[in-house]
Amino acid sequence: MFTPFPFKLPAASRLAAAVLLVLQPFDVPAMGLSFDDALNLAIREAPDLSANQARIESARQAAIPAGELPDPQLALGVDNLPVQGGESFSLSQDFMTMQRVGISQAFPNMAKLDARVEAATGRVALAEAETRLVRLEVLQQTAVAWIARETVEGQLARIAGLEAENRLFEQAVRARFAGGAGTAGDLLAPRQEAAMIAERRDGLDSRRAQAVARLKRWIGAAASQPLAGTVPDWPINRDTLAHGLHRHPELDLFEPRAQVLDAEVAEAKAEKIPDWALQLAYQKRGAAYSDMVSLQVSVDLPLFSGSRQQPRLEAKLSERAALADQRKAALLEHAAMLESALAEHQRLANAIRRSHEILIPLAAEKVSLLLAAWRGNQIELPVLLAARKEYIDAELKAMDLEGERRQLAARLYYSYSEQTLRDAEQQP
Repeated sequence: MFTPFPFKLPAASRLAAAVLLVLQPFDVPAMGLSFDDALNLAIREAPDLSANQARIESARQAAIPAGELPDPQLALGVDNLPVQGGESFSLSQDFMTMQRVGISQAFPNMAKLDARVEAATGRVALAEAETRLVRLEVLQQTAVAWIARETVEGQLARIAGLEAENRLFEQAVRARFAGGAGTAGDLLAPRQEAAMIAERRDGLDSRRAQAVARLKRWIGAAASQPLAGTVPDWPINRDTLAHGLHRHPELDLFEPRAQVLDAEVAEAKAEKIPDWALQLAYQKRGAAYSDMVSLQVSVDLPLFSGSRQQPRLEAKLSERAALADQRKAALLEHAAMLESALAEHQRLANAIRRSHEILIPLAAEKVSLLLAAWRGNQIELPVLLAARKEYIDAELKAMDLEGERRQLAARLYYSYSEQTLRDAEQQP
């Protein structure tokens, strides 16, 4: 790392300063919360996934009775009960009064039962697709939160280096003033710069607390552990990601939704096919009469389908057509989002390369040249301080850009990477 203040200090001081100044961004303890640890914790602990697993189980349980016949009905009654005369409302069996017990069973047409089974199967598939979407969302948000914390902690590490540089700078100013160079006002400049650096640290401390809070949303108390390692270097290839566009988890929801609607359309059509029911009854009469058995078959008569069954069918057909259009719109939207994200990723990559290859080296060189000029009494100290501020801004901005690029790469990877989508499909 370039050090813009090569002051001559005792060997021990130079060694201590060197140790501080070579601190690299993103240095973390050897043991701590790694990126993969965070993802595994999120998958295991996220209540969003537990809720969706419960929805899958609910859909599976609801699918069990989908193709079954309705429950049979038990009928108890009295026939030929007198309502006039001295024996009115009497259950005496001296007359033709009959005590009846019967059972009936409805038989919906098979097309209707098959449609209900298909709809139930589609709802299970929809619940599973929604769970895959939630799982990828959990992974994506956890990755973004981890990267945000890693970025800000890298900037805090660099701030520690800047604070060390500022202490060296203050020693140099005091030594120069003691040698009869500079003004008394120059003695305040390092303290002003230290206050500016402290203000930067306060802002970064706040951002770190926010990043930890966001990470806690997904992994709980483990978010407070020190970080370890870094994130994978995901390949961001336009053709590869575009190939996975059609399998985007949100688009994946449309297939089971279509399956459910197709089944509901089939069920609406089956409403025009008559259902039937069978009833068997046993009637007990008085001793003077023989007992009786009755058998009855009833059939639905969908005679007015134009005002009953047909409107429901038309409604389902319109809903199905709307779903197809919604999928086309969603596909176009995600294609546009992918292109926009890829363009932004390229912009960030260019900006990072420009920062490291041009802006930071030029800012460091400017500080070095102005430092030499200041030591030769050719410029005032505020000019040097302004250059140092530009150098600090360039370094911290480069870290911000790298953090943004990594977060965007995580969003792309957990939305369009075919490997990620295959892994999600293999989950229960």
